[in-house]
Amino acid sequence: MVAGSTQGFPLERQRIGLDTNVFIYFLEDHPRYGAWCASLFDLIERGLNPAVTSTVTLLELLVQPYRDQKDELAQRMFALAGTYPRLEWVSVTMNVADRAAELRARYRLSTPDAIQLATAILHKAVRFYGNDRGLRKVKEIECVLIDELI
Repeated sequence: MVAGSTQGFPLERQRIGLDTNVFIYFLEDHPRYGAWCASLFDLIERGLNPAVTSTVTLLELLVQPYRDQKDELAQRMFALAGTYPRLEWVSVTMNVADRAAELRARYRLSTPDAIQLATAILHKAVRFYGNDRGLRKVKEIECVLIDELI
């Protein structure tokens, strides 16, 4: 846990949804958000909070390594993502696409954000962690902005 900060962490056993930026902050040890995100991933790894994310996360994570022609880094990220314990990766199914379209229409979200939220909602997450201010308007799931916790 981050020394002295448990603000915003889910209650034990609460299923959570994760946006791509949470992974980026964790993997890159972001100066402001990295330690907090590492603590969140520790809760997931220890089985205290099951987590779900869309395979869109993997797509977004791999863009920069491929753009920079860092294939080895992309392979390491892919391997880590595929083996991280107690983290469910969900493909974009017809049901996810339908729910994402509803959310996108209602809240004018980006397609990736709508897919991430639809994934979390359909897979019974109680909270969704991200850092996009547009998430504040979503009513179907509690959205936690990391920037507001740190």
